[in-house]
Amino acid sequence: MYKKIALSFFLFSSLNIIWAQDTIPPSKKADTVLIETTIDTMAIDTTVVDTLVIRREQERIKDIKKGVTLNTSVISFKKTKPLDKEYKKFQVPSFWQKINLLGLNFSEVAFVNWNAGGNNSVSALANIRFERNYKFRYIQWENYLEMRYGLNAQDNQKLRKTDDALRFSSTFGYRRDTISNWYYSAKANFNTQFSNGYKYPDRTAPISRSLSPGYFFLGAGTSYISEGRKFNLYISPLTQKATVVLDQDLADKGAFGVEKAVLDADGNVIQNGKNLFLELGFLVTNHWETQVAKNIALKHRINLYTDYLRKFGNIDVDWELNMDLQVNEYIVTTIGTHLIYDDDILFDPVKDADGIVIDPGEPRIQFKQLLGVGVSYNF
Repeated sequence: MYKKIALSFFLFSSLNIIWAQDTIPPSKKADTVLIETTIDTMAIDTTVVDTLVIRREQERIKDIKKGVTLNTSVISFKKTKPLDKEYKKFQVPSFWQKINLLGLNFSEVAFVNWNAGGNNSVSALANIRFERNYKFRYIQWENYLEMRYGLNAQDNQKLRKTDDALRFSSTFGYRRDTISNWYYSAKANFNTQFSNGYKYPDRTAPISRSLSPGYFFLGAGTSYISEGRKFNLYISPLTQKATVVLDQDLADKGAFGVEKAVLDADGNVIQNGKNLFLELGFLVTNHWETQVAKNIALKHRINLYTDYLRKFGNIDVDWELNMDLQVNEYIVTTIGTHLIYDDDILFDPVKDADGIVIDPGEPRIQFKQLLGVGVSYNF
């Protein structure tokens, strides 16, 4: 009985092996080889079938696109040209924008046997500007530092100062969304000079010195700042202006609006003049830059201030207008004007025979014009 069952099972397994199909469909050119088929009959209830399929040929690619080569590419440097500019490595983008600008302008006039006459002269003006500006989402913070100093040398004359300025400005702004260009702002300004100023040719008594005067503005308001910072309008209905005169001689004379010294009948000082003069008023500032032509840039800056307490409506003006004509990467020609009006700065005081000031003078419009050709380097 058991022998018949085993024989039937053996015949059934053999037929299955003969009729079984390869699970991987053979291609037209593929050759399938059955390597080994083993049936373990040692155990009646166990069957082990092992099959290994080998393809001797791979079907070739029939559709090859034009312009595609399967051969090894050849690299050639025959048509390679050197870079015109130095290669700059990739840097992670920063929310800080920095400007380091160094400029030096020269002008010179020389005469040899010149019938019309004239004095040989050489002038030089150095200026340095640093900017550190931060902008990210709702916050914008601008910091500006400018230093200028100029000298002029002529035949039979000592050196004369032609320009002298130290200016620092910092503005912090916050906006409610990332679409608007209007910011809630707080602003601080400081202006002074480096060395003594004289009314040439008199060099005995300086009319100004370092921190005499020094102007400090601190206030809060609103500002409109365009994308790219080319236009900046700041309006502050509450700004304190502090005028500092550290030189006591100038303070005793009441220069730049400070309270002057109290004198006796003989002109002796009874009480020294004040070194600080405070005002509270309304401030408007505007900075604007535009590209007039490909190599011509126009820059405008104006400060308008009026005091609430003393003379409201009387406006102090500080206005600069400069045009830069860029010859190349380093050579630049500058044409500029600077206008100042401050009723606290008086001119031509009148003195009596004893040297006592009987008329402090009157305010006047101050105007300066500049034309120079020089070198500008951005680092």
